[in-house]
Amino acid sequence: MSQNLFIGSLAYATTDDTLKAFFETIGEVNSARVVTDRDTGRSKGFGFVEFADEANNQKAVDELNGKELDGRAINVSLARPKEDRPRRDFNNDRGGNGGGSFRQRSW
Repeated sequence: MSQNLFIGSLAYATTDDTLKAFFETIGEVNSARVVTDRDTGRSKGFGFVEFADEANNQKAVDELNGKELDGRAINVSLARPKEDRPRRDFNNDRGGNGGGSFRQRSW
């Protein structure tokens, strides 16, 4: 599996196609995806790019990090593999059961 690039600070108007075209100035792009909110469909302001040749990853970081795309300076970095990302822990050890109490009526 090849390494993806993480692209941050994207304009909300940036599309998959715009992102792909921007990175094709470095080399052939296998995929470019702007992450969207599943409920609203609105961009979350970040995305991922995968090059056909992984050697283009560092070149893209060096040449495109801080460059302007759709009116915003973007952040380009190597994406961390899923297993390296910290997991969300919804059990934050605050104690309690997190819910209200239910009192039965005595009638």
